Amino acid sequence: MDHRSDQKRNITALYPPIEPFDQRMLDVGDGHSVYMEQCGQQEGEPVLVLHGGPGGGCSPMLRRFFDPEHYRAVLFDQRGCGRSRPHAEIAQNTTWDLVADIERIRIALGIDQFTVFGGSWGSTLALVYAITHPDRVKALVLRGVFLGTNAELDWFYRGGAAQFFPDAWARFIALIPEAERIDPIAAYNRRLFSGDTADEMRFGGIWSSWEHALASVHSDGSRVTAPLDYARAFARLENHYFMNGCFLESDGWILANRHVIEGIPTHIVQGRQDMICPPVSAHRLAEGWPRSALHLVPAAGHAISEPGITQKLLLIMDDLRNGQNSRRITAV
Repeated sequence: MDHRSDQKRNITALYPPIEPFDQRMLDVGDGHSVYMEQCGQQEGEPVLVLHGGPGGGCSPMLRRFFDPEHYRAVLFDQRGCGRSRPHAEIAQNTTWDLVADIERIRIALGIDQFTVFGGSWGSTLALVYAITHPDRVKALVLRGVFLGTNAELDWFYRGGAAQFFPDAWARFIALIPEAERIDPIAAYNRRLFSGDTADEMRFGGIWSSWEHALASVHSDGSRVTAPLDYARAFARLENHYFMNGCFLESDGWILANRHVIEGIPTHIVQGRQDMICPPVSAHRLAEGWPRSALHLVPAAGHAISEPGITQKLLLIMDDLRNGQNSRRITAV
């Protein structure tokens, strides 16, 4: 097949649904087992897919950004979420545990280097993994950049985004006493880890709805519901990581260590109207990095399903497949 000719496929559309050729549970120690799958070509070019959250889990949609005739896509549910077990568990669940899990997966599969594809929290984990193991990363493709800083958490959980979605914010803090609203992350921590599963599910649903309601540029801030068991795990894991500064050694750790990965070709796809992870983080990450390309997508929010973001990610992966490295562009 001539991969430089896409006449047979609408390049703005996802690749057709695909089933994994390999699915397994990997014992990573500490009482955790993570679900892992491989899709596409068994001997194809490896790409590691990192989901968001923390706690989001993988979805079948994430398989469809990669030409199945070329790529060997590796997906896994990070500790405590999706099909990984134990569910919603925070013990021995840190950024550094996840980095170690990626290495276990790489070694188990006999892969020397990945292209690492991650969005939102997945972009954070991709960057931390690359800084820790730069020789194992062929390229980075990042979406909706989150650098794990206090400023980003202040924006989303301490009143910044509330200025644009006051109705959704009002629902988010409605059950939190006035005296605790100065730090909603800490307030939710007390409730998400109360030991009362029903109460944890209730507050997990509210926490998750706040984030999901702001994911799309088309959102009107309406309540977004998710299965309560999923919402509880998602909220507990996010809150656990955010209470601990994403387990990074210092605020701004990723930018302070960016020099380690400046030789890795990197594409950064960012919705210009992203209300969850504002574009300033993506801009700071790319600024002064010659081997990075920042793609600011107009009329797009945070979600990978935003049409402009989907299209740009597909084009980048097809360009990388074809051996092309797109020039720096700031809009599509």
